[in-house]
Amino acid sequence: MSKKEIKSVDYGLEKIFEGAQDFLPLLGTDYIEFYVGNAKQAAHFYKTAFGFQSHAYRGLETGSKDSVSYVLTQDKIKLVLTTPLNSTSPINDHIVKHGDGVKVIALWVEDARKAYEETTSRGAKSYMEPTVMSDEQGEVVRAGIYTYGETVHLFVERKNYKGTFLPGFQKWESAYNPPSAGLKYIDHMVGNVGWNQMDIWVKWYEDVMGFENFLSFDDKQIHTEYSALMSKVMSNGNGRIKFPINEPAKAAKRSQIEEYLDFYEGAGVQHIAVATDDIIKTVSQLKANGVEFLSTPPAAYYKSVPGRLQEFSHELGEDIEKLMALGIMIDADEEGYLLQIFTKPIEDRPTLFFEVIQRMGARGFGAGNFKALFESIEREQAKRGTL
Repeated sequence: MSKKEIKSVDYGLEKIFEGAQDFLPLLGTDYIEFYVGNAKQAAHFYKTAFGFQSHAYRGLETGSKDSVSYVLTQDKIKLVLTTPLNSTSPINDHIVKHGDGVKVIALWVEDARKAYEETTSRGAKSYMEPTVMSDEQGEVVRAGIYTYGETVHLFVERKNYKGTFLPGFQKWESAYNPPSAGLKYIDHMVGNVGWNQMDIWVKWYEDVMGFENFLSFDDKQIHTEYSALMSKVMSNGNGRIKFPINEPAKAAKRSQIEEYLDFYEGAGVQHIAVATDDIIKTVSQLKANGVEFLSTPPAAYYKSVPGRLQEFSHELGEDIEKLMALGIMIDADEEGYLLQIFTKPIEDRPTLFFEVIQRMGARGFGAGNFKALFESIEREQAKRGTL
């Protein structure tokens, strides 16, 4: 992107954050819930590989007869891993169709009832009417709506609750708690939707949730020799919640978005971007823990980095040799630069993956890295025979 284009984007962000609609104030991401085939084993994986800690539990021992959930935390990030306990649970249908994946993106709000009324009155399909959960620690109000595919946004109001997580959960005590990997919070979450569906869902987020589209990329910007995609980034008024939405574009071969849609069997969450304050330390630890990342860009990519930063009068504060050794990519805009890296899919199906990102002032999403990133993804697709 040119300086002029990025200045326009930044100006747009300022206008969004100053004057966005306030009918749906969101305080942040409350938690992300995965439906998985074996929550106990998945919890062990996220603790061992990503440095999450045991937090809360709900299962047979707490009176839950149809499902079990393990809650993991790392700084401000909460993951909930849920598994059905019998063949009649509707959770099974989700797992059979999609494999392990994200079902719920829970958003922290002051008033869940109002959030539900505002969004359903604007056309959202109801998932859960306002429901009060309570125990001796107080009460939590939750309500939910469907977004793309079978994904759900739950509005969570917990101002009157002092318990560990939610009523029905107990504190999860474990002797095994590996050290944190330095992951801080959810930076953004990316959804993949089908052919010609991106603009439909952009309008949905605008009309139903009051979000704004502050950044767009088309197939002229996001393409390689073989594949292409289009993407638009949606943000709420205060900028705490950012949802890029991707759709495939016509190209010589099958794009990563098409591969995802084929194996996930529909629209869903493609990747979760988690922020760190020290990406070199975090990625070094994750690699030592067995997390697999996409292949390192070629040396020519790193030789071009100083010039790309100088274009915006920035100086890299990290050792570029260490970044190159780990395969961490660098991009910049007028506000600063960012460092990012992407895992390989963490499921057997080539669907969900994670991004680790460190922002040094930059507000973008690594547009300058798209070509190198997608070529790396294509190398993995070629190995799988899905390119």
